[in-house]
Amino acid sequence: MLTSKQRAQLRSMANGLDTILIVGKDGVTAAVGAQAADALKARELIKGRVLESSLLSAREACEILAERCRAEPVQCIGSRFVLYKRNEADPKIELVRSKRK
Repeated sequence: MLTSKQRAQLRSMANGLDTILIVGKDGVTAAVGAQAADALKARELIKGRVLESSLLSAREACEILAERCRAEPVQCIGSRFVLYKRNEADPKIELVRSKRK
């Protein structure tokens, strides 16, 4: 589970990312799920977009993909969404630590 500081860090990192995942009118197909899983393994942080012709909202698509890929939804604005999944074997993003009391 991400803390609000970690989520803010990932949102700022996602700002400069290109959209690499597109959900079309068929919704979240097996191919889209596989593409998301591969991209998350390689990059850890991906930005996706839902086309207007899709029957799903960006939030619905984000939740479905997060569940299928075991990823964390970071942000969902308009037709775009951001997902994060830590690569345990080769982590690329160092998240800020939460302060313990």
